[in-house]
Amino acid sequence: MSTTVLSLPAPSRGTDLEVRVSAPTTGDDLPVIVFSHGYGESMDGYGPLVDHWAAHGFVVVQPTHLDSRRLNLPPDDPRTPSIWRIRVDDLIRVLDELDAVEAAIPGRLDRSRIAVAGHSWGAQTAGMLLGARVVGVDEDLTDSRVTTGVLLAAAGLGGDDLSPFAAEHFSFMNPDFAGMKTPALIVAGDHDQSQLTTRGPDWFTDAYHHSPGSKTLLTLFGAEHSLGGISGYHAAETTDENPERVALIQRVTTAYLRGTTEAVDSSLGKLETT
Repeated sequence: MSTTVLSLPAPSRGTDLEVRVSAPTTGDDLPVIVFSHGYGESMDGYGPLVDHWAAHGFVVVQPTHLDSRRLNLPPDDPRTPSIWRIRVDDLIRVLDELDAVEAAIPGRLDRSRIAVAGHSWGAQTAGMLLGARVVGVDEDLTDSRVTTGVLLAAAGLGGDDLSPFAAEHFSFMNPDFAGMKTPALIVAGDHDQSQLTTRGPDWFTDAYHHSPGSKTLLTLFGAEHSLGGISGYHAAETTDENPERVALIQRVTTAYLRGTTEAVDSSLGKLETT
């Protein structure tokens, strides 16, 4: 596997977009995964997933969003209230700048096979390119270049399902999945009890239950928000460390992405497994 760090110019963002590109050392016509990290993480996280995907034939591009602890953006920064939207722009910028990405691995990308993936806040970010929206924001950010997605521990519905703290501080956490028609795998843990919702772990399955089209749900028994440790090999925030669970996620996501970056039958229904 090879890795390259790029800086994509982003004048309107106020800070250039740093991305990490991980790719197999051999092979051509490789499908692309654009991965959105969770709150506070960076392009250097999620090694257990990224390394596995790259070792199995995918080019993985990871932007560092403005909420990363690495950038240390102050709470009173004027961009802070719009970070959720800037995150989406970061993914779109990566797609717009695939020429720069491909310059690092010349002639090896298959631009007809692009997936988005994300964990936690990153799952909401990725979901916007699949067709999800934010209630009250009249903007469709579906990206036709994206053919499939993987949403790991994605936040569920807002409104009365949000805790008072979340409703006050994260008003954007109010997704509408009715337009999320692009095929996607939703991964949730049945022990993922979040302080952001008044509901239980089933909140993290809403992207499956409230979206149309071809969707697959993988529910992991005993898994909390880190799903066994996908955010890093030695991530301190992992409270449910389980290498076997991570290995399962590696295998299932790779198989799913391989299948759905090929021709997709949009008439397919939904599949649920545990």
